[in-house]
Amino acid sequence: MKNSTILEAALTTEKAIRLLETENSVTFIVDRRASKNEIKREVERIFNVKVERVNTMITPKGKKKAIVKLTKEYKAMDVATKLGVL
Repeated sequence: MKNSTILEAALTTEKAIRLLETENSVTFIVDRRASKNEIKREVERIFNVKVERVNTMITPKGKKKAIVKLTKEYKAMDVATKLGVL
């Protein structure tokens, strides 16, 4: 899978912002063919952070959503700021 196209967009829904603040997690829309390991490597490479866990789901619209939880040493707020979400 071509790395530069895995992360399509960051989500800014109410739930995504709440997860950002309470769970230290960033929510992305990702390529539907991307595996959890590919998503993890891509987030770690782009934002220079360590990922603890990746949860994925297919939305009712057919998009793949990934909730990426960062390790305690890193702040999801910093990633969101780099993305221009906050």
